Amino acid sequence: MKVCIVGAGAIGGWFGAYLGHASGDEVRLSALARGATLAALRHHGLRLDKPDGERISVPLNASDRPEDLGPQDLMVVAVKGPALASVAPAVAALLGPETRVLVAMNGVPWWFFDGLPGPCQGLHLESVDPGGVVRALIPSERVIGSVVHASCATPEPGLVKHVMGMGLILGAPAGGRPAHIEQLAAQLQQTGFNATVSDCIQRDIWFKLWGNMTMNPISALTGATCDRILDDELVRGFVTNVMREASEIGARIGCPVDQTPEQRHAVTRKLGAFKTSMLQDVEAGRTIELQALVGSVREIAQHIGLATPFTDAMLGLTRLMAQTRGLL
Repeated sequence: MKVCIVGAGAIGGWFGAYLGHASGDEVRLSALARGATLAALRHHGLRLDKPDGERISVPLNASDRPEDLGPQDLMVVAVKGPALASVAPAVAALLGPETRVLVAMNGVPWWFFDGLPGPCQGLHLESVDPGGVVRALIPSERVIGSVVHASCATPEPGLVKHVMGMGLILGAPAGGRPAHIEQLAAQLQQTGFNATVSDCIQRDIWFKLWGNMTMNPISALTGATCDRILDDELVRGFVTNVMREASEIGARIGCPVDQTPEQRHAVTRKLGAFKTSMLQDVEAGRTIELQALVGSVREIAQHIGLATPFTDAMLGLTRLMAQTRGLL
């Protein structure tokens, strides 16, 4: 099985390292990378520090040229949202007749409404895929949607620090449980992932988004870890109001949330003083993926005619902060 990682950062590296290490000769692993990451992958292979301290290193073929890698059986796209349009042509160049594209990204993906019935069926999200560039290159028929439940970081290029979690939910944009997704989930289970298949992956994506679309931008704005955000009564109240708006959107588009904001706060608070991925990006001077996490939510609300004043305020403030720092 030929598997190519596009975006060998925290999540892409996590996926590739465990799959390659456990599968051995059954998987031919490659990566499409550039710059310091490409140099590190070529010199050291893909390295991962497990939660117990063990380091694994997986050899792979890394290149910045799709033609060096050839058609793949499975592409794993794990880039940040702002980089998607720039890598989509390379992904398309690696597609063979049966290639599947597992999308492991935060927020609302470009294909979200392709197979979801309701008031937004077939809606193209300009906030996520301006001009439909990605949709034209990576059609939803090729896509395997996913929700990742793992905490990882990249202390240096080509090295992943796995903190916790091996959860991976898979699903087809059109719904159901296609045989190729069931087969992939079974293979991933054998290599150590807690992989399951969802009948409606959009609901799982929306539920995760509902839980992290507030912590990310507010931490980026304030520089605070999530425990401090939730311990501030006024900020926690603002978070609750944004979550109520997102919950109402979910109910209207067929992705109901069966949890209250207060219940989610309790879960998040137990995780302690952790930095969100968006706060880490701000501190490192990297572009933030605001549109997929928040801009998309506002665009959906506008489409169905629902006012979202709290979401709008959070989006506007975070966008202005990012613009002044050159992070958009």
